[in-house]
Amino acid sequence: MEHFNTSCREGFILVGFSDWPQLEVFLFVFILIFYSLTLLGNITIVALYQLDPRLHMPMYFFLCHLSFLDLCYTTTTVPQLLINLHGHDRTITYGGCVAQLFIFLTLASTECVLLVVMAFDRYAAVCRPLYYTNIMHPFLCQTMAASSWAVGCINSLIQTGLMMAMPLCSHQLNHFFCEMPAFLKLACQDIEGTEAKMFVARIIILVVPAILILVSYVHIAQAVLRVKSMAGRRKAFGTCGSHLLVVSLFYGSGIYTYLQPMHRYSESKGKFVALFYTIIAPILNPLIYTLRNKDVNGALWKVLSRSRDLW
Repeated sequence: MEHFNTSCREGFILVGFSDWPQLEVFLFVFILIFYSLTLLGNITIVALYQLDPRLHMPMYFFLCHLSFLDLCYTTTTVPQLLINLHGHDRTITYGGCVAQLFIFLTLASTECVLLVVMAFDRYAAVCRPLYYTNIMHPFLCQTMAASSWAVGCINSLIQTGLMMAMPLCSHQLNHFFCEMPAFLKLACQDIEGTEAKMFVARIIILVVPAILILVSYVHIAQAVLRVKSMAGRRKAFGTCGSHLLVVSLFYGSGIYTYLQPMHRYSESKGKFVALFYTIIAPILNPLIYTLRNKDVNGALWKVLSRSRDLW
């Protein structure tokens, strides 16, 4: 065991998608395109929020945080994946692996909480429109955003600390990045106690936020049904439906990966499921939250027109 722990401290080999060499070129092109679009879309949202004062409202404040999260979230894992797919060096140092795990869990946990905050913002806007400005005042918005980051960081510290305390019996990690379920498969001894603690933390960070979001949207749906205009109902349900699609994709894939018992966890399936919350969801967020948004579209055209005039 000491020999294995020593080798693990020296680093890990990320197996990635080497079991399917025929897919590696396709995955490299697919992921590179999606990563580039994710960077472009989320950088655009952050830049528009900073450049256009008309977007300095609670909804766009949280959307800016979400876009920044997605930028960092994908950058934590995707460059490493692209290197592994393109080259032959699939190693990562122990320190680099722990850092990647901590940052990834911090950002993912923060996004789980931030999506709840955004659902509450939409609940206040739709169900309490007369009191919206009083409820969502700047201090509360800043406090909720800061709390999202704090909860994410605390959850990551707990889970990363538990992982580092485990004795590991292999340095071959069957994943494309340093993810917790893949780490648990490397444990040398019975980890039921550690797994139980992690399970509780995951319930708090995944299931509770998902339930709160669903409750918020149930109230929003009830408020929308009271709208007399059929066009207004259709527009509201279309917007809420698209939001719930992204939330379901993010939480659904996360719950599948992190809440199933370890003896049932399939590393092969886990790698493909992980693509949904590391690649697909971050590119959908800017599309879903801004594609039908007149304020964001107007701000974008204004910036583009200003840039064209300068040229």
